[in-house]
Amino acid sequence: MPLFSIQNPWVFTLGILGNVVSFLVYLAPAPTFYRMYKRKSTEGFHSFPYVVSLFSAMLWIDYAVVRSDMLLVTINSIGCFIETIYIVFFIAHAPKKPRIFTLKLVILLNFVGFGLICILTEILVKGAKKIQVLGWICVSLSASVYIAPLSIMVPNVVGFIFGMVQMALYIIYKNLKMKNQEEEQKLPSNVKPNTINTSGIHPVCSLPIDENINYEAKDQENVQDQIELGQKEEDDASHQI
Repeated sequence: MPLFSIQNPWVFTLGILGNVVSFLVYLAPAPTFYRMYKRKSTEGFHSFPYVVSLFSAMLWIDYAVVRSDMLLVTINSIGCFIETIYIVFFIAHAPKKPRIFTLKLVILLNFVGFGLICILTEILVKGAKKIQVLGWICVSLSASVYIAPLSIMVPNVVGFIFGMVQMALYIIYKNLKMKNQEEEQKLPSNVKPNTINTSGIHPVCSLPIDENINYEAKDQENVQDQIELGQKEEDDASHQI
């Protein structure tokens, strides 16, 4: 069965357009890796999406060969080449720990994983069923390439939401505290309770005070009575003499 066929011109045209779009998608990380090359640092980027993209492109090549689809073989061969360059750049400029992790991931997926899938699909499934199984595997891996960044996005989104809630609560309670302080400042000083150092104060019993009594007038009457009493005693003494 030939690998290249243009029996249906519409299918062929859409295949060419799909290859162009896929090629642009493969080139999308190029500015990032150019910056890595200039700065000699990975700047916290992860290699997982690029290793998975290489793994997916390799499986698409296997699927395309089984289906005898030249367009898929072409674009995924280009994708394998581009993703390999990305991974080499990452390993060359990554710190020791991410570099070792990337090498282990490449060996696990692109050698062991790809080899096992090729062997198992060759032994266990045949004919049209093999094409169907490989197709589902390729579609799942292609979706995982786009889902992978969610592992970084989801925690950040959750953190953003909780941060906004925290800021809103802070603003609400801050305004409430300022309002209470303003109300306390408006109260007169003689109304404010003061309980500082009042533990030793005890109630004292005092006589009731009658405001209607004129104490000065009463004192004057007492003095006048004493004067009159003194004069009377003097008169009595003079009569006796």
